[in-house]
This record gives sequence, C-alpha cells and structure tokens, in this order.
Amino acid sequence: MKKYSLIIAVLWVAGSTYAQNRHDLALYGDDDLNGTARYQGMSGAFGALGGDLSALNINPAGSAVFTSSAFTVSAGNYRMDTESSYFGNPKSKDHASDLQFNQAGGVFVFHNTSNSPWKKFSLAVGYELNNSFENEYSIRGNGNSSIASYFANNATGVPLEELEVFDNENITDRYIDLGYSYGYAAQQGMLGYQNFIINPVTEDPGETQYVSNGQFDNNLYHNQHVYTSGFNSKFIVNFATQFTDQFYFGAGLNFHSVEREKITQFDENGYTDASNLQHVQFDNELFTYGNGFSFNLGGIAKLNDFIRVGASYQSPTWYSLTDELFQYINTDYFENSTSTELAFAENTPSTTLVFPDYKMQIPGKWTGSMAFIFGTNGLISVDYQYQDMANAKLKPDNDAYFAEENNLIANEFKATSTVRVGGEYRLNKFSLRAGYRFEESPYEDGFIMGDLNGYSAGVGYTFRSSRLDLGFSQSQRDYNTPLYDPGLVSTAELDQRRTRIVLSYTFNM
Repeated sequence: MKKYSLIIAVLWVAGSTYAQNRHDLALYGDDDLNGTARYQGMSGAFGALGGDLSALNINPAGSAVFTSSAFTVSAGNYRMDTESSYFGNPKSKDHASDLQFNQAGGVFVFHNTSNSPWKKFSLAVGYELNNSFENEYSIRGNGNSSIASYFANNATGVPLEELEVFDNENITDRYIDLGYSYGYAAQQGMLGYQNFIINPVTEDPGETQYVSNGQFDNNLYHNQHVYTSGFNSKFIVNFATQFTDQFYFGAGLNFHSVEREKITQFDENGYTDASNLQHVQFDNELFTYGNGFSFNLGGIAKLNDFIRVGASYQSPTWYSLTDELFQYINTDYFENSTSTELAFAENTPSTTLVFPDYKMQIPGKWTGSMAFIFGTNGLISVDYQYQDMANAKLKPDNDAYFAEENNLIANEFKATSTVRVGGEYRLNKFSLRAGYRFEESPYEDGFIMGDLNGYSAGVGYTFRSSRLDLGFSQSQRDYNTPLYDPGLVSTAELDQRRTRIVLSYTFNM
C-alpha cells in the first residue's frame, strides 16, 4: 500500500474562482438576536418603543426616546447545540459554547430649552455583536456517493497534461501555474488526480473527462467534522431628534467587521477489497475577513398615550471580503494488486490560497412596528420585517463564477418575513419580560435552511439611577447541508438550537 499526501501552506494569489458561494451569503444575511438583555428578553420587538441601545438596530429614532443620557454594557454565555442525521444512521450530538461581549454603548441626550417644537436631540455610539459563528458538529454514517465525484467534477474540462508535473518544475510550481491558467476548480481536480482519487477516462494528454479510482457498493463510510468560529459585529453612530411630543426621527451609520474561520475535516472509507483506493482524508480551513457598511433611517409616532407606531429602513449591507484557504489531502492507495509496502509522496506543493478581494451585498430591510403602552404597568410590542434575499449579490458581476451564483440566488432565494412579539410587565422595581420571533427561510423550497422559531424571557431590577437586566433567548432552525458542492452533494440533516443568557448593566445620568 502507498500513502500519498499533498499539503498546501504558503501565501499565494489564486485565480478567478472563489471559496464563497450563495449558501455562505445566506449565512451572512442571518442576523442573530443579540444586544442588551432587555432587548433579547423581548425577542427584539422594539421598533416602536426605542429607549434601549440595541433598539437602534431596528429603528434609529429610538435614541430620541431616552429622557436622559445613559450607558449600557452587556455580556453573557452563548451555546449552539447541533443534532445531525446522515442517511438514517445514528444521530450525532455536538455543542459549542463561548463567553461573549455582546454590546456596549451610550446615548447622549441634549434637551432644547427654547420654545422650538424640536424638543431634544440625541447622539448614540456603540458596539453590537450581529452574529456569532461559534459552532461545531459531526456528520457520520454510510452514504451512497464518493468524494471522488467532487474531484472529478472540478477536473472536468481540464486536459490531463495540465494535471501532470512538467519537466523542470516541481509539484508546487505546477499547482500555482494551474491556478493562474484554469482557476481554483482545476486545482481541486489536481488534488484528486495527484492523490489517485480520480483517473482520466483515457491516457490521451488532451483527455478532459475523469472517473473515480475507487470501487464501492453504495456503502461508503463518511466522517465529517465541521468547526466554525468568529463573529460579525458593527460599530454604530446614531443621530435622532424629537419633534413636538408625538414624533421621533433618527438615522444611523453602521460600520461592520467580519472574521470567520471554518475548519472541515473529512474521511472516507469502506471501499471494496478489489479497489485500489482505500481511504481519503480531505481537510479544509477557510478564513474570511473584511468589513462592511450600512445605514438606517426611521421614525416613531405617538398616536396617543396608548399606541405607538414605528417605521424604519435598513439599507443593504455592502461587504468587502477576503478569503484564505488552507487544504490538506491524504490517501491510502494500492498501486497494484500485489503492492504491500507503505511509501510516502516526496514532492508536495506548499501554498495557502489567498483569493482576490470580492464584494457581498445583503439586501435591505423594511420594518413596521406597533406598541401598546399600559401606563406604568407594562407594554406589548410587535415588529414585522420584510427582506428580499433574491436581490442578494456576489461581486464583481463580470466574474463568471459569481454571475452563475447570482443567477442561482435569483432563482433559489425569495423574499422573507420576520415577526417579533415582546411584552414587559412592571411590578414596582422589577420588570418581567417575554417574547417570540419567527423568521422565514430565505430559500424558496426551505430545504437548505428551514424557518426559525425562537422564544425569550427576562427580568430586570431598577435602582435609583441604574438598572440590572438578565435575558434568556433560544431559537431553533433545521438545515440540510451538502458535504461537498459540487460533486458530493449527499446532504446531512442538522437540527440546530442556539441559546443565549445575557446580563446587562445600564447607568442613567
């Protein structure tokens, strides 16, 4: 038996194909319920309320609702529980947890002492965690397809002679040159060919079709472990004003920051005894980082002492991102039926793929809100949010890969609705809170990502000039994720449950 390995480990600029696809775009468009404990305790239903620093995420007019300057800081525990099922095999259960700094910020309120109808102005600044990428899950079981399909799919169209190491060059040179000439997909095909996972249909140097080098009886064992970490956060600058006693108007500027690492470890076994290929190990580590910008506009109106309404617009979020990819592949392979000695590959390319910078555009959101105020006893608030994910884009538009992905986005994605309901009951210095939220899947068929259902609860205690709040929120969503796309499109069912417990301290001046 021979053992071959191909390791990629030094900086390099890749060709025109990218590591991100439309499924990653759906991930960045999914803002989790974060922020202050009061905000989370009411499931984020604050569009017509304001008076909370995290409420500015929904409606920037909310900072003018504050009657005095205030500062809030929030931190807590995050946990993601994942149950996976693969072709009816026994389920795997995994979890990831992290202590996180959710939010920090302040609002400065300036009252107008003149007789002007503009009663006051406010300036708010702060940090908000949009989403945490902390997650870990395993997919284990017998499947009916092979990772060879992934490598053959990527190698198709590339002449066999291009996957061979030329004279007067080493395997690293060939790998780099192939990336410049044919792009990322061809490099993936080369990984499969150089490690004896795929073979050409014929030995013709111009052959462009490839098949699996392994034999199996529709019963290959797959073991994939996925670990993600990182965050999507933003820094907020907000301006708002109160006009007469009934109207509040506001605008906000949001400066986003993204860091995400995804490690995928994959093993495939279970080939027949007659198969030359016996085992494949294929690991990937993708690091994505960058920044973005968005703005929001909004207003709140007091119709009377009992009812408030709000409306707001969140602009598209324009991200500028960079991907870096590290890969490792290892195979066990019998060179012929009589081979028994174990050997190691000698020439291994060494490079990290650094992809060209690209743009990601997440569509804007419209939110309508209504709140019912029961004097000093409590309130009920409802938000409805609309976002058309079919308008999401990967750029530059003239890139062939992104053009194809954008066509798929337009066909596979849809407009989504989100409903948030929250309530608060006040009992002297104590406040009791609860909430519910529902988010539609951005996919037309709801297969890759299902609808989200979440609920929350919380409690608060008010001191003379400060308040301490504790919030709990939990949400559940189903996914069907392919192991490797394109090629190994066998899907695993994931049931993911996200839980947060957050503590906030607010100081009023």
